[in-house]
Amino acid sequence: MKLLWAPWRINYILGKKEGCIFCEKRKENKDKENYILLRGKSGFAMLNTFPYNNGHLMVAPYKHVPDFDGLDDGEIGEIFGLVKTCTQILKKTLKPEGFNIGINLGKVAGAGVEGHIHIHIVPRWEGDTSFISTVGDTMIIPESLDDTYRKLISGL
Repeated sequence: MKLLWAPWRINYILGKKEGCIFCEKRKENKDKENYILLRGKSGFAMLNTFPYNNGHLMVAPYKHVPDFDGLDDGEIGEIFGLVKTCTQILKKTLKPEGFNIGINLGKVAGAGVEGHIHIHIVPRWEGDTSFISTVGDTMIIPESLDDTYRKLISGL
């Protein structure tokens, strides 16, 4: 058996606590430390600190609601406007060849934060999935969150 040492993962394992990450982080007024990239009137975008791929962003409304029913049309429009802006920033700075953009509504759909709707934006490059992710059930993230955040902020 081979070991892949990823000591940063312990924060994910031990860091799960009560409450909502989106509600907590947006109120802390520590955008750089929390990797908050953009803020709008109704929502914000932040780096996922446990990403599926380099540059993985999440867009969430400020309102703590589980689905679209809790948002009005203006809020939904702004949230999707933030998604568009995020993909533009990612294209400019990281130059991905494509994106996976998705919303998991409810625990059975895979929502990690099921009470607060959010949209995942995952940049993709040809060849970013290799034998280690397919056979070894392991993801390789080739750049630190701090470096990625600096690149994305420079693209604003």
